[in-house]
Amino acid sequence: MSRAKGFAFALGSVALVSGAQLGMRWSMTRLPAPDQWLSALSAGNVDLAALALVIAAIGAYALSMLCWLLALRDLPLGRAYSLLSISYALVYLLAASLPLFNEPFTLSKSLGVALVILGVITINSRSAPATSPRNTP
Repeated sequence: MSRAKGFAFALGSVALVSGAQLGMRWSMTRLPAPDQWLSALSAGNVDLAALALVIAAIGAYALSMLCWLLALRDLPLGRAYSLLSISYALVYLLAASLPLFNEPFTLSKSLGVALVILGVITINSRSAPATSPRNTP
């Protein structure tokens, strides 16, 4: 594997976890509290599409973890971990820009997102060592 594949897997993890967060947010605004799901299901008062999206989001989290593990094979932990913070920015920007989430843009949140992105760029702009030490038998 290569560093490029490591970045691709890390960004895949970011995309999956961001999609999962947005899907869960949308779903949970349409579902009763989780402790009421069984009674609501038996009464037929559950939005099945929202429930299916919660289940899909959990699957996206599992795939995100797989991508994360694959990314760690080729990226230094500090670099890989910084890339995960892109999901915070992505979730905020999508939630604030898509009308179905009804989240407002604010100056303080936008400034925070800009600082996160600046940090990710700063951490990842330095060249990495050509090889990383690994435990080999």
